Amino acid sequence: MTDSQSSKRSSDELAPVFRPIKSQRAFEEIATQIRAQLAEGKLRVGNRLPSERALSEQFGVSRNTLREALRSLEHSGLVRLQKGATGGAFITEASGETIATGLLDMFHSGSILPAQLTEARIWLESIVVREACQRAVPNDIENLRENVRQAEEANAQGDLGKRAEANLEFHRILARMTGNPVMVIVMDSVLSVLRHFVQTIGPYENSFVLPSRKRFIKMMEARDAEGAVAEMEASLKRLQRSYLSLAKEAAPVAAAKLPEGAYAENPIRTRNK
Repeated sequence: MTDSQSSKRSSDELAPVFRPIKSQRAFEEIATQIRAQLAEGKLRVGNRLPSERALSEQFGVSRNTLREALRSLEHSGLVRLQKGATGGAFITEASGETIATGLLDMFHSGSILPAQLTEARIWLESIVVREACQRAVPNDIENLRENVRQAEEANAQGDLGKRAEANLEFHRILARMTGNPVMVIVMDSVLSVLRHFVQTIGPYENSFVLPSRKRFIKMMEARDAEGAVAEMEASLKRLQRSYLSLAKEAAPVAAAKLPEGAYAENPIRTRNK
């Protein structure tokens, strides 16, 4: 077998092969097959899918049905649709945006309660802080200090929006310090929902946050993981109490419709048995 024949055979083995669609919800099955080809390695990030005409013939569906499937994959972050002569449907590197969107939808629908959100945030932060403390390098500590300086500057200028973003970024820095992309995605997703929640409750007491951050950084620099976790938990629990109290006051009608414990500090203790 020649090198060219061997190369062609290898390429053919990796080429995606799609089956005709028989389901009434054809666009979902198309998306499922494309995901399966990606999982099997027959499609990779950067690959362009066959033309609409070719895909429509392979799947045995109309172009409108195919486009619906491609749009759903684009919404999921797996496919990038590009127009023009060099355009098409390209497999793209997935991001954690869909996770954040899913959590936000669950929060807005009431599937995730305010108390559950803030409680999960505290648990997540404890894990992140412990790992970040062990894996931190000098530049990481300086990034935390710079973040606090930016928050102090925003506070002095009365720029509450900038201060809030700096406060959230502090936690993203900690997640990146773990070196684990899963923790980064989960942290960013939880913070995205938390940002929306906090925007609904108005101003809240947080003058203790920056002094706490400075104590926290000293513990991180000393690699005192337990001390750092305790400092972070104390700060977040104090914020949690403020968030939940204000949220209940801000929307008493909505609060009355939620399950008992929706605004309790420890929601798991008040859930239905």
